Amino acid sequence: MNKEQGEKENETFDPGHVPDLPPGKEERFEPGAMTQGDQGARKEGAGDERAYSRENFEPNELSNPLPKWYSAMALGFVIWGGGYFYFQGNVPADAGDHRSVLATMAGPADGATVYAGNCVACHQATGLGLAGAFPPLAGSGWVLGEPDLLAQILLHGIQGEIEVMGNVYNGVMPAFPQLSDAELAAVQNHVRNEWGNEAAEVDDAFYAEQRERFPPDRGPWQGGAELREIVAEPLAVGGS
Repeated sequence: MNKEQGEKENETFDPGHVPDLPPGKEERFEPGAMTQGDQGARKEGAGDERAYSRENFEPNELSNPLPKWYSAMALGFVIWGGGYFYFQGNVPADAGDHRSVLATMAGPADGATVYAGNCVACHQATGLGLAGAFPPLAGSGWVLGEPDLLAQILLHGIQGEIEVMGNVYNGVMPAFPQLSDAELAAVQNHVRNEWGNEAAEVDDAFYAEQRERFPPDRGPWQGGAELREIVAEPLAVGGS
């Protein structure tokens, strides 16, 4: 190996070096001509395009409005519903099934169970009520008097002043017409014969008659004065 060959082998490669061309061999670039590098890049680009062409498009949410017939049907239902409630007016107070869940169960109605589910929160388990808020049932003349009194209070409710055992109460008691005749009779018998109370019992037929005495939508009794005037007088027991 001669010296020139050794020097050539020891030369480092310079990517930015442009080799010297012989005289008259200047490198010329014609418009539109591509170098080997451009040709390679074009081949790679063509390969990428073929790869992309095999891929599926990304999913897009398309516009899918409701059909016109569906919108028209929905609008028709809205108009029908509004017209129904407009022309129907108020629902009668005696409409629907008067039975409670207890009434649909097998066996006779239990007065203690009905009382626990509807009355105990105000009048308490002892029947003594809450002073100044809810009147007592134990020893009350409104409970021990004519059975019509308690029946009408249960069927229509009461609001306004009422004197019970010497104390005046001014509140509101709701009506319970949704209870069946059997349930109302059972809870009345329970109240009239519990906590030391003693009074005659009533049956289902009694409440069927009491429902017919006054319209179901008459509203609550306006205190003890209206009950005394229209229904009956309470038993005189310590101021009723």
